[in-house]
Amino acid sequence: MSTSFTWSLTFALVFVSGVWAATYTVSDTYTGQDFLNSFTVQNIPDPTNGRVNYVDAATAKNDNLTFASATNFIARADFTTILDPNGPGRNSVRLLSNKQYGLGSVLVANLNHMPEGCGTWPAFWTVGDQGNNWPTTGEIDIIEGVNNVGTNQGTLHTSPDCSMPASRTETGTALQSDCDTAVNGNAGCGVSFTDARSFGPTFNSNGGGWYAMELTDDFVKIWFWARGTSVPSDVSGGSSTIDTDNWGTPVAYFPNTSCSISSHFGPQNIIINLTFCGDWAGAVYSSSGCPSTCVDYVNNNPADFENAYFDFLSLKAYT
Repeated sequence: MSTSFTWSLTFALVFVSGVWAATYTVSDTYTGQDFLNSFTVQNIPDPTNGRVNYVDAATAKNDNLTFASATNFIARADFTTILDPNGPGRNSVRLLSNKQYGLGSVLVANLNHMPEGCGTWPAFWTVGDQGNNWPTTGEIDIIEGVNNVGTNQGTLHTSPDCSMPASRTETGTALQSDCDTAVNGNAGCGVSFTDARSFGPTFNSNGGGWYAMELTDDFVKIWFWARGTSVPSDVSGGSSTIDTDNWGTPVAYFPNTSCSISSHFGPQNIIINLTFCGDWAGAVYSSSGCPSTCVDYVNNNPADFENAYFDFLSLKAYT
């Protein structure tokens, strides 16, 4: 068989009707200590104006705000200190991946636990160019929510001229259609998940689950599978190769119908962070069924944040 024929046959098998087949191979696996070796602990002011103090790597380690075993990685907030109302916010962590993942990539996260509690705002997300030129290279929120309220929300935040069709194939509930950060106070084009086990205390009491995000020039897709449900075997087994065509309808589907994905999203860094109050959790705190005011509650109730932690079993990146 000639070299040219072999290449042509391979191309034909991979490229069908102008769309790349949805088979990917693992490029990076993060478990335990890998999170500390391959992510930067960002000691920076909170861009979302939270009642938080993002500590450096040494402080996070000394105060046990980051912890790695052979099988688990924990990232958490301080839960012992009453805060000076005139001092910095509650100590917490924000981690940024050293590596970026571009078009034609998939992230699969297996979590046992996510932060919960009134005032909390946990997020697992990606951003282009480490956020330095935000939002010109895009933001994809995979896990995000506040104050223990409701279910997870998956959202895109972009520069202008990116919007989503009202009708599309997804199991979640579409919210705002315009992804432009300048619209409606940077609400983005979000999708509300319908599974109560996708966020907060219900996610945790069910033992966690898997989140996956696929980024291509044709779309962004986000899936969620709760622990104990029917999960694709390549996801639950942490396979070295995956086929997203076998994963069923995503919870959130963001097609390029009225949004050039390749123009609005550059290579993405992964961010894992936990903030408090701020632009979202603080803004809706009074309607979330939580006591006192957000800042006062975060300042004076440290023990209530004992469950404000991420517990990752693994994070896999596929290309």
